Amino acid sequence: MYAVFETGGKQYRASEGDVIRVEKIDAPEGKVIDIDKVLMVGEGNDVRIGTPYLEGGKVSATVRAQGRHKKIRIVKLRRRKHSRKQMGHRQAYTELQITAISAG
Repeated sequence: MYAVFETGGKQYRASEGDVIRVEKIDAPEGKVIDIDKVLMVGEGNDVRIGTPYLEGGKVSATVRAQGRHKKIRIVKLRRRKHSRKQMGHRQAYTELQITAISAG
């Protein structure tokens, strides 16, 4: 069984037992969280689609780690002007292990 759910303004597809990285969620490591914004649940030919969310649909996950992605470097350069700007960004993430999917 797999589910498509929304968290942090992005959509993810996951099955039970999968480990995924989502946008940062404020929760300590080891805590079990429930995501109720489930868009779709499917298993083989049996697919349930919400409008926009499934009523009673829920994805349970355990927080495995909090971290930050690799640094992205941004360089802005204006040629022949002696103008250069260099910046970097590291996006925070939460690593989740999907423990249960319920269609409601």
